[in-house]
This record gives sequence, C-alpha cells and structure tokens, in this order.
Amino acid sequence: MNLCSFLPSGTEIIFGLGLGDHLHGVTYECDFPPEAASKPVVIKTLLDTALSSREIDDAVVRSFETGESLYEIDQEVLQAAAPDLILTQELCDVCAISYADVQKAMAALPVTPELLSLRSHLLEDVYNDIRTVGRLTGREDQAATWVTGLRQRMDAIVKITRLAEHRPTVFCMEWTEPMMASGHWVPQLVELAGGEDRLGTKAKPSIRVEWDQVRKAEPDVLILMPCGYDVPKTMAEVPMLERLDGWAELPAVRRRRVYAVNGHMYYSRSGPRLVDGTEILAALLHPDLFPVPSETDASSVY
Repeated sequence: MNLCSFLPSGTEIIFGLGLGDHLHGVTYECDFPPEAASKPVVIKTLLDTALSSREIDDAVVRSFETGESLYEIDQEVLQAAAPDLILTQELCDVCAISYADVQKAMAALPVTPELLSLRSHLLEDVYNDIRTVGRLTGREDQAATWVTGLRQRMDAIVKITRLAEHRPTVFCMEWTEPMMASGHWVPQLVELAGGEDRLGTKAKPSIRVEWDQVRKAEPDVLILMPCGYDVPKTMAEVPMLERLDGWAELPAVRRRRVYAVNGHMYYSRSGPRLVDGTEILAALLHPDLFPVPSETDASSVY
C-alpha cells in the first residue's frame, strides 16, 4: 500500500505503525521521526516561516482576503507517489492545506486514492485516529497496543497529579501577536497535567484574547506555545511581551513561572506526542512531582 500524509501528525502515526517504507509523500513540516525528512515533499508552503508572529498573521489575513492558499501541491511528486491512501485534515486551513485543495489534486490523479481526514479535537480523537489508520492499513493490532501504551502513560500522569496540594491556574499562549488562548486538546492536557486553563477553549478552536483578559485571569503559570514554534523561536518573542502594560505584575511573572515550550513538536500537532506534551506540562506545573524536562522541550523564561 502506498501512503501519503499531508499533515505531520499523520506522518508520525504512519511511522509509529511501522509503515514508513510505504510512505511516499509528505509535507514540508513533516520532520518526525527524523526519517520523515527524507521523504518526497508533496506539500510546500508559500509562507515565509522566518517572519514574526504579527507578520505571519498579516500574511494569513491577506491570503483569506484574496482567496489564495498558503500552500502548494507538487502534482508531479503526488502522481509519482501513486497513493492508495492519503491522510489529511479539515481542522484548520492555516495549519495545513485545505481539504478542498486536496480533493482537487486527487481528481487529477489517474487512480483516485482513499482520503482519510483526521479530525482530532481531544485526546480520545487522537487515539481513534491511530486505530482508524491501523484498520485501513492492516495494522490493527499494532494500533491497539500503541493506544494502550499511550493511555497507560496518561493514567500515570493523572495518578501523580492527584497527589498535588494545589492546582495552579494556567494561561497557554498559542499565538503572541495577536494574542491567542489555546483551544482543542490543549486545555484538556493542562487539566490532565494538574492545572486549570481559565482562558482556553476545550475541544474548540483557539480564540483571540485581549491582554486585559489575561491580567484579570491572574494565571499562576504562563506557558508560551505559539503554534509551530520551537523553544528558541518562542523565546525570541518574549521582549515583545515584556513591553505589555502590567507584564511585571502578572502573578506568573512575579513568581518566575513563565515557560517557553516546543509547541511545534508537542502541542500544535494532533498526534501521539501530545502525551509527551502532557508529561512536560505536568513537570512545569508540579516540579516537585515530576522530573525536569529537557531544555529543547521547555525552558524557563526567567
């Protein structure tokens, strides 16, 4: 079976099921596991990812106003891949190529492949996606074993966080400028990690928030996790935040509990490493109960 994956989480699932040799097309963002980087790139971005958060947002707004896609499909590479199954998504036209564009590209192929849209909003949806891909590719047993292991890791986190004397309030900043609170699975991860996300929208898209809302929420912990950003890129945006009125008075800042995490790897993707992301969050929220995460995964801002 020939496979193509048009989103990083799908690529991780394919490799996790031992199907890497069957994968013949990925996106420019598919970088995990490392072997994914050697696969032919079908989906390219037209967006300069070196731009600041404000510049990226401006470019996204312009693309919606003009109706131009942020992504480009290499039709020749796709045709050479001759996929029997394509993994894609319908959750966000900013984060990945749109479902409509994928359907258009499929229509030009000599043989129409099966199209599976991964629609995760919460952790249970991720588990279901793994099982679905396993069923369609003849890897049902491997998928079931994998999901069981992920569940056991999550159960272990919850068992420990129940021992915590305090559940800190948390603000997870999913975008810097304009400021956005977390959505979909992230508030659930915070809850499982032993915290309370007061501004996030569980199982729903992330939303814009005003800085005054953050100040009024008075979070004990501030997690910076811009979508698609690693730790160094996130840290580069901190000076902009420090210029905000009342930044120094925020409880999380006063208590030096502001952290930059690798959103690119652990929170932006609706894949199996959301469990890793929960383990990292638990360590940041309850450092007395969990081991310190790697600096490539999370870093204290102060």
